[in-house]
Amino acid sequence: MKLIQTFLLLAAVAMPFAASAADLQVTVVDGPPVPATLYLALFDSAEAMANNQALALQKVELRDGAAQTVFTGLPAGRYAIKSFADENGNARLDTNIVGLPTERYGFSNNARGRMGPPSFDAAAVPLDADSASISFRLR
Repeated sequence: MKLIQTFLLLAAVAMPFAASAADLQVTVVDGPPVPATLYLALFDSAEAMANNQALALQKVELRDGAAQTVFTGLPAGRYAIKSFADENGNARLDTNIVGLPTERYGFSNNARGRMGPPSFDAAAVPLDADSASISFRLR
């Protein structure tokens, strides 16, 4: 009996220290009007984004140029998303001869970069212990 009481006391004390998790609901608009697959990559740091080391990946179908998805169980922090609409089904962002994208792409915060992708700070959105919703456009 004493062992059970000790366990319950320890569990009650540790409960406030348990990591809280939140969900990030993402809506993407202005995609192509034809059926396409939307690829999304979630990053939790500038280094991860620069090295293309996504914390999580999602793939959803775009319908009428829009899609929704949820990244679940995220700890509080800042996150950036980059995405593209795969219009021809080859699972990659196609580019022209000079390296400019020929398929629609976008970043959280509708961030834009100069001569390349935007920085993590430009695209980062805060997520606290509560769940959040964001929306951004493809271009």
